[in-house]
Amino acid sequence: MKHPLLASLLAFATSAALAAAPVSFDFKDPKGVNAIQFHLDSLLEPIAGTASGVSGTVSFDPANPAATTGAIVVAAKSLATSNNMMTEHLHSANWIDAAAHPEITFTIAKLTDIQTSGNTTSAVAHGSFTLKGVTKEISVPVKLTHLAGAFGKRINKPEVKGDLLVVRGEFTLVRGDYGIQPGKNEDKVNAEVKLTFGLVGSAPQA
Repeated sequence: MKHPLLASLLAFATSAALAAAPVSFDFKDPKGVNAIQFHLDSLLEPIAGTASGVSGTVSFDPANPAATTGAIVVAAKSLATSNNMMTEHLHSANWIDAAAHPEITFTIAKLTDIQTSGNTTSAVAHGSFTLKGVTKEISVPVKLTHLAGAFGKRINKPEVKGDLLVVRGEFTLVRGDYGIQPGKNEDKVNAEVKLTFGLVGSAPQA
């Protein structure tokens, strides 16, 4: 009697491991909603804008959030403010040099300080951030919400199966660390840039 029981337990463990396999979520939003907000609270000209050209993939396993990896990519030319001339200056070689460095990337190596409640995981994402050809290691507090079976509902096609992963967070960078006019024009363009994001990744099922 012991051998059939052992075989059943092994089969159950194997099926559970397969069910908990990580899923790849695509952050190129089919609805075109994904965007990152940036804010520079300078003395003379508080500046706010968005970066809408978001793509990338993140591998996430709700049973093992610590194994999360992936990359979020932003098209540099998608950064925009409400002032057209200011946006042109932002894209220029003196600032982010969007022509020479068309992508801004955060590559996620791991998550730490993980706390999961229901379908939401709070953690710190560690990885490398690349802007204007300069790469630095950073840590970003994030909140990941795994919405099983919600893909079809979001695109108004409930018959379509798949999951969603919503990633929220914010962090601050110093523009001078990335060779962006270090120490210059700080009365109009603050040295620190605050970035806030709420991004939806999709994993449709065939």
